[in-house]
Amino acid sequence: MVAMLAAVDARWPAFLILAIYIAMMVGIAVFASRRATSLNSFYLNDRGMGGWMSAFSYGTTYFSAVIFVGYAGQFGMSMGLASFWIGVANAAIGSCLAWIVLARRTKAMTRALNTKTMPEFFEKRYGSRHLKLLSSFVIFFFLIPYSTSVYQGLGYIIETVYGIPFVWCVVVMAVVTASYLFVGGYFASSLSDFIQGIIMIFGVGMMLIFMFNSSYVNWGDGVDKLIGMGFGFFPSYDSATGSVIDSPGFNLIVMCLLTSFGIWSLPQSVHKFYAVKNDAAIKKGIVISTLFALIIGGGAYLNGGLAHLFFDTAPNGNNDYVIVTMLQMAGFTPAMFGLIAVLVLSASMSTLSSLSLTGSSAISIDLYHGYINPKADDNRVKWLMRILCLVFIALSAVLAILKIDAIVTLMSLSWGTIAGCFIGPYVYGLYSRKATAAGAYVSIVLGLVVTFVLVLAFGFVGTPDGADFGTVIKKGIARSPLIGVITMATSMIVTPLVSLFTKKPSDQTVNQCFDALRVKD
Repeated sequence: MVAMLAAVDARWPAFLILAIYIAMMVGIAVFASRRATSLNSFYLNDRGMGGWMSAFSYGTTYFSAVIFVGYAGQFGMSMGLASFWIGVANAAIGSCLAWIVLARRTKAMTRALNTKTMPEFFEKRYGSRHLKLLSSFVIFFFLIPYSTSVYQGLGYIIETVYGIPFVWCVVVMAVVTASYLFVGGYFASSLSDFIQGIIMIFGVGMMLIFMFNSSYVNWGDGVDKLIGMGFGFFPSYDSATGSVIDSPGFNLIVMCLLTSFGIWSLPQSVHKFYAVKNDAAIKKGIVISTLFALIIGGGAYLNGGLAHLFFDTAPNGNNDYVIVTMLQMAGFTPAMFGLIAVLVLSASMSTLSSLSLTGSSAISIDLYHGYINPKADDNRVKWLMRILCLVFIALSAVLAILKIDAIVTLMSLSWGTIAGCFIGPYVYGLYSRKATAAGAYVSIVLGLVVTFVLVLAFGFVGTPDGADFGTVIKKGIARSPLIGVITMATSMIVTPLVSLFTKKPSDQTVNQCFDALRVKD
């Protein structure tokens, strides 16, 4: 692709599309600046987000460059068309069921308790300030590597398409993200998410049409060929190692569970339910977010599922090159590559803005206002949050530029670890009057312990004697999807189990939460 775009006159359509995109994001920052006048408006848009913008914000936060480039290529090579079911599960469970089960209760309870973040919700729901402190540290610590990896992966894509040095790719992305977040907050992020969501839908549709129309696929002929090759919609449970956990079928189930249920307790996603306007907006959000996830998730994985029609093994032995090489072989023009680059950029920028808001809130709202200076007025906290958004973005960008392997490797565990720590306390906190602070504590601590014990266990099993520790860790982290599923299951078991034998929250707090569910908008 670099050769294709080597000449400036060939690259100009791609640069024009990128320039238009950046101009739109800057325009959104200017427009949204008038809305961020208070802490509530900066972080929650005064809890007045409509169904369309809430759904698009949820969906664009859900899907980043990882799905379009990394996961789509990786699972397309290992599972073929069966990877499409991950996108279907994301739509049915990660979007539709998540909105049905979580949205209204989250909206009602967080308003009744006057909480803005997940750690604040834990503090007031369970009556424990220390629980807020612990959860805020977990959020900040694991979101930094997550954000760093998105910057790094996206930087490589932009560098490949535009020929811009990697460092400047990361710097430009960081500046654009910082501009609309600093002045506009959540409204600017949601408005940009809405526009980015439209770009994503158009881009995925165009990508699939051109890909299926290529000589390598030829619509139904390619699908029939893949089925004949053993890469159809129903994967095998056999593996080269003889172990079922290495089979495509088992890994498909694991990925469906991790990516569909993990989103239920990620603070950057749950945040959308805090800010949604009313029950009518939630009903719209259920439908819109489900359709969005099916188009984006299903489309990305379906595209990756065609990989074996283009080559037998991943280009350069690296799954990250699968999608890019497929597009090149399918005959995409520079303008098309520019649109696809902006598609991936849109997916990633929306995720980055949500991560920055959530990470900065963990320090400004939960730590500073919750512990260090509880009497600080909202204006001071709002400005601190703005500054911390810049710090979070800058730190992520610097780590991406430094290309620290440990940071990127740690990201592989961040999704499952955060979900594994919080899913039990969050879901049971919404539904069970008997859920206790001790149950929440055990879930978070055990989630961290189980994660790192399993990394070591999977790393050492079958590893030759004398292998260095780095090799062991990388081998263990390769099982991070399975580790994440085990950790989430552990949280859902231990939270109610420990709650049976420990002190219940005060009746006043519990009644305040559950009485709010009876109030209609």
